[in-house]
Amino acid sequence: MGLRRESRELALQMLYALDSNASVGPREMLQMFREEQPVSDRLRLFAEELVQGVLEHRPAIDAAIKARSKNWSLSRMPKVDLNIMRLATYELMFRGDIPKKVSINEAIEIARRFGDKDSPAFVNGILDEIPSCAKAEEPDREQ
Repeated sequence: MGLRRESRELALQMLYALDSNASVGPREMLQMFREEQPVSDRLRLFAEELVQGVLEHRPAIDAAIKARSKNWSLSRMPKVDLNIMRLATYELMFRGDIPKKVSINEAIEIARRFGDKDSPAFVNGILDEIPSCAKAEEPDREQ
């Protein structure tokens, strides 16, 4: 597993923990993860960058997800799926250095690992509709 995938998974765990424990703020949660999760600085820094980006842009991220979620309110979505989509939506909307395909594929793989059997398709269906700000998309490879 690559460094960025591990960072995304750690970021998912942080966001899930924040959603599950409203009494702990983001700074305290990040500090707890620093103390309890022995990971490399590079892995931790990218994870924290993702979490901070999601938290900073959460209203816009949630609005983008909600606008593409037919018959689903955010409160009805499984927290794992919602936070996977928040991470990927942050990348799609605010990280022009990450190609759309990469963000979506990473989200699908993380959904396979942490979600239920329907999570990958659910996550893919919503994320595929979110526009990307990526500066340079990877060209489709012909088969």
